[in-house]
This record gives sequence, C-alpha cells and structure tokens, in this order.
Amino acid sequence: MSLRYALCALLTSQPMTGYDVYKHFEQSVGYVWHAPDSQIYPELRRMEADGLITGKDERWGTKGTKKRYSITPSGEQAFRAWMNETLDYPRERNPISLKTAYLEWASPEAARAQMRAHIEHYAALIIVWQDMIDAIHDHSNPVLAKRLENYPESEWPRIEGYKALAYEGMIERAQAEVRWAKRALTVIDDLA
Repeated sequence: MSLRYALCALLTSQPMTGYDVYKHFEQSVGYVWHAPDSQIYPELRRMEADGLITGKDERWGTKGTKKRYSITPSGEQAFRAWMNETLDYPRERNPISLKTAYLEWASPEAARAQMRAHIEHYAALIIVWQDMIDAIHDHSNPVLAKRLENYPESEWPRIEGYKALAYEGMIERAQAEVRWAKRALTVIDDLA
C-alpha cells in the first residue's frame, strides 16, 4: 500500500502525466521506494478510481492524448492520515542474512565474493544517496525545486531537513552493512 502514498507524495508537488510521474518517481521517491512502471501506471488508475487523484486528458502530438494527474482533496487527506499513522513493520525478508546463515555450504571463495559484492553494492548506494542529499540542499533536484515553489521560503528548511534525514538514515544503514560485510570477510577467513 505504500506505493499509493509514495505517488500521493509525488503528486503533492505538482500535476503530472503518467510518464512524468514515472520519471520524477525515479529521481526522487524512487530512491526510498522502488517501483517499476508496471506497478505505477495501474496504481495511478486505481487511485483515480478511488477518488484520490483526478486525471485530465490532454492532447499529445497530432492524434494522441495523455492523462495529467492531480491529487484531490481526498487524496491529500488520505496522504496526511497515512503520514500521521505509525507504520506496521512487516516481517523481513533478508536474502543476505539467509545466505550468510548457510555459508558453510559455499566455498570460502564464493563466500568472500558475496561479501565483496555486498560491500560494493552498499558503497555505491552511499555515493548515490549522498548526491541526493547534496541535490536537496542545493535545490538541483527538479521535483524538490518544483515543490519548494509552492511554499514560502521560511518552510524550506523543514521540507529539506526531513528529506535529507531520510537519506541520512539510508546512508547510516548502508555504512552498517559495509562494516558487517567487512567483518564477515574476517570471519570467513577465520573459519575457512
């Protein structure tokens, strides 16, 4: 259900076509909630059917049309209600922990390769997320820049601060994953 609210969050910045939603999703919300276009477009249609957003057909090219979506007052109310609820935490599915619990079945070389891949994966994400924090602070993220146009400058530190906080948390978790995987390399060497 969080995809619905991720889309609401995005549409609170400005009306967008389905394609724009997908493109901007990847540049903003997509860093904290992954969803392919095969999930986004059907969810937009369900949200429209539920009255959370409205879609208006616009001419596109010489013969085509595209739909521009806007969040409705009901959509804003549902989004605000969701924001004010405490999350129910789902049970985790953590493939690296599952795999690590049974590394005795892997060769030491394969176990080391897995941990090095884990380190590389999270190290790359740290760079991406730090770039996102920088884009939040310098307003070079187009979705954030558009959102800020709708608010007085006195509100900007709060808007930026919460967005940066989300990425800072992701960076801290990624740094913990890197530390853990480096420790795992030592354990693999000790147990090999």
